[in-house]
Amino acid sequence: MRINLSKSGLQISRVVQGMMRLNTWNYSENELTDFILKAIYMGVTTFDHADIYGNGTCESIFGNILKKHPEIRKKIQLITKCGIIRKNENNRVKYYDTSKKHILESVENSLKKLHTKYIDLLLIHRPDPFMRPDEIAEAFYELHKKGKVLHFGVSNFTVQQFKTLQEYLNFPLITNQIEISPYNLEHFENENIYFLLQKKINPIAWSPLAGGKIFDSSNEKSKRILNALKKVAKDFGINSIDKIVYAWLLNHPVGIIPISGSGKIERLANAVDAINIKLSREQWFIIYEAALGHKVP
Repeated sequence: MRINLSKSGLQISRVVQGMMRLNTWNYSENELTDFILKAIYMGVTTFDHADIYGNGTCESIFGNILKKHPEIRKKIQLITKCGIIRKNENNRVKYYDTSKKHILESVENSLKKLHTKYIDLLLIHRPDPFMRPDEIAEAFYELHKKGKVLHFGVSNFTVQQFKTLQEYLNFPLITNQIEISPYNLEHFENENIYFLLQKKINPIAWSPLAGGKIFDSSNEKSKRILNALKKVAKDFGINSIDKIVYAWLLNHPVGIIPISGSGKIERLANAVDAINIKLSREQWFIIYEAALGHKVP
């Protein structure tokens, strides 16, 4: 199942496969090729990268598969991000760089590493307090004109940060990749979700399982949420709690697109299965109330 992302014309899969930890999966080339093909077969055709993932190695590892199997590129959509500069032996501090020069250089590097002629969707990875929106706009226009990037968006932006950058562009930013899970309601509380609803923009949700916190029974919040998830899972006769978490996201009217970050194909299959789970409002609010920690007013 695919979705026309924010009605932009870019069709991506309803669930996205995240590649942030690809360098830790220890897959052989054959095993990684098999994983990608199995993902495509089950309808997951969109793969999420960033220039810094795996200290810059994840795009290369994935790109080696595309180099050996170029036919795969026609079947998938590639997302990548730029703008974060890591602290290392050359940099005294971690910082953000959204200058035109850096964006252009980062995209060129990503194209080479991924062995592709174009990126389907480029995101500014983090809001930059030293941002020059006019420079970002210039970089976006140049990349789009040359056919190197087809669509653009942001990641981790607030409503005002999104509006500020959008003001400098004559085409729409088509997504905001933000953290959303029953454990993290930040973007409900800061009204980002309502802004995205208003603008008919589909958010892409990273860390939908809260990095495993949902399954950690050592704290009260996790216990609360886990018990609510189990209650709803029982309604469907489902044992895999992660399916209910994904369903909670997928059922929201803003059209959340969750990222599965696991390298285990069965975990990805659970996310895909959740597409067909339809929660009632009552079931959705059982989980929401547990996430809040109190009854709704």
